[in-house]
Order: sequence, then C-alpha cells, then structure tokens
Amino acid sequence: MSEAARSARKDDHRQRHPWAAVDVVVFRVRDRALEALVVRIKRGPRRGRWAFPGGLVALGESLDDAARRELLEKTPIRDAYLEQLFTFGDPARNPTAHVVSTAYFALLPASSPDPATGEKYAAATWFDVWSLPPLAYDHEAIATAALERLRAKIGYTNVAYGLLPRAFTLAEAQRVYEAIGGRPLDRRNFRKRMLESRLLRPLRGRRRGAHRPAALFAFRERQLAIV
Repeated sequence: MSEAARSARKDDHRQRHPWAAVDVVVFRVRDRALEALVVRIKRGPRRGRWAFPGGLVALGESLDDAARRELLEKTPIRDAYLEQLFTFGDPARNPTAHVVSTAYFALLPASSPDPATGEKYAAATWFDVWSLPPLAYDHEAIATAALERLRAKIGYTNVAYGLLPRAFTLAEAQRVYEAIGGRPLDRRNFRKRMLESRLLRPLRGRRRGAHRPAALFAFRERQLAIV
C-alpha cells in the first residue's frame, strides 16, 4: 500500500466518512486554441502544484450548486454551460483525507473576464489543453475525461453555444469546432452542415473587419439540444 493510501486510511477513523467535493474543468477557445483554466494550490502538501478549481461541498449544498459556486469564484458569468462529468473516488487521490470528488466541465466564451485568484489559490491562468502542466491529485485523469466528453458532445449537440458569443460568424464557429476536434475542417462542408442542422438562425447585422462583411448567426437555443 502506498504512503498516500496509508495516510488516507489513517484519516478514515478521524473522518468517519469520506468528504464530498467538486472539481471543475473550465474550457474556452481563444486564438484557435482550446484552453483550460488551472489554479496554483496555495496551502497543504500539494502547495505550488497546478490543479483545476474545486473544493468541498458545504452542508446542505447540492453538487451542482457547489460546482457553480466554485465557477463563480473565478468568473462573474452566471449563465455558463456546466455539466456533471464523473465521480472520482480512489481513497488515495488526496494525501490528507478521503475525499470523493464529482468532476464537472464548464464552457466560457473567449471574451470572458480574466479569472480571479481569490483567497484560496496562489494563481489562476489558462493553458492550452495539449500543453497542460503536471496536475495534482488525479486531475490529469479528470482532464482526459472532460476533453473526451466535450469532443464527443460537439458532434451531436449544440454545446458549442457555451464557447461562442451570442452573435458570431460561421468562420468563428468553425474555429471553435476545429479547436475542439484538433484538426482543420473543410470550410464549404462545415457551412453546409451547420446551416442544414437548423441549430442556427441568421441575424440582421454583419461583422465588419479587414475582409468583406460577414453574416452573423446565433444559436436558436442557448440550452443543450440534440442535432
């Protein structure tokens, strides 16, 4: 038995029962890259290591409320997409106590404010999901599960609405899908598939920039829907 497992086992008689916690993998797409929010642990045996934001569930608090509270401590966006992912319950996952964590993933648009560090963490920043730093606890497994769920879901739902502004061009939408899938998409086929899916509705305005004005679209629903 590992030292961490022995430590967790010792804590069992003091705890009497495992503690419940949540961890939240927050994604965004910026500059064609899929990024995840990570925080630097401020105290305890994992001090200085990177992890996903999370914490213990308060007495009388639901798991969803706890996850949303942890998310709101990092960003003021209250309508972010949030989905329960999986429960991680290895008794040795935390070196100081037996903690069972329910993981979530959340989606933010690129324009969301910079994350707040708060009192709990030494730093909070974004990393490309393909170059995450070594993560504490079992958060590398959580990262893998969250990315797999997002990549699967993008193919049969409108979940991308959580990563895009309310008004966007088809080129902006394509960059989001490419960042999640990790590969370029044919522009003509992507436009055809998106328009035929009836997930989008055209808007009256146009996006003006260095090139010719581009048509604007919005998702018909800003809640999860099946394609």
